[in-house]
Amino acid sequence: MSNVALVIEERAAKVGSFLVGRLLPFVQKRAVGPFVFIDHMGPVNLTEKENFDVPPHPHIGLSTLTYLFEGSIMHRDSLGNEIEIKPGAVNWMNAGKGVVHSERTPDYLRMKKKTLHGMQIWVALPKELEFEEASFYHIEEKDLPSWVDDDVKYTLIAGEAFSKTSGVPVHSPLYFIEIINKTEEDKLIDIGKHLYGESALYILDGKVEVEGNIYEDRRILINENAELCRHFHN
Repeated sequence: MSNVALVIEERAAKVGSFLVGRLLPFVQKRAVGPFVFIDHMGPVNLTEKENFDVPPHPHIGLSTLTYLFEGSIMHRDSLGNEIEIKPGAVNWMNAGKGVVHSERTPDYLRMKKKTLHGMQIWVALPKELEFEEASFYHIEEKDLPSWVDDDVKYTLIAGEAFSKTSGVPVHSPLYFIEIINKTEEDKLIDIGKHLYGESALYILDGKVEVEGNIYEDRRILINENAELCRHFHN
């Protein structure tokens, strides 16, 4: 029996003035662990007249995570935070009992050509924390655990894994890890022993082989446990 219980392809969804690839929620899978909402933004090239604009909107009872591969977004919220997020950094907002925020192309880029590529994720808060005071954290790329093993780069964006802990202040057991094959060679990567619980693998670029089955990019593989052996292909 395959370790992969479900494969979900991206579906187009509109966020503000922007189309994203939605991975969760899905009719057959509402969440993976505490991850209840996963959107893939881009990659997209925007003209001088096009911008990423998500106007002020409320959140309640969850946390949001923004992580960029390319481009820049200006975050503003009702707590008074105004900060630009760039590739490799993390914006983590605990909505708690309520917060309003907007995400837009920074002013200095609005009349220029630009690119945008990243992930936006919602994480459910434990029941006892759903109505706590809202809070916001920005963690720079240099402050995230990152290491290279056999020409494969790992970045622990949030949570705990590999005996490491990200500085993102999560409220439940989870892990969000970026894995990049830095060579043109296929790599055998067995990370199941480092992880725990229900897991999912999003293929951003390239191909992945699991138990002889090859999966293309722009889809997420979901398993009920963390025992996934993965071949990464370029």
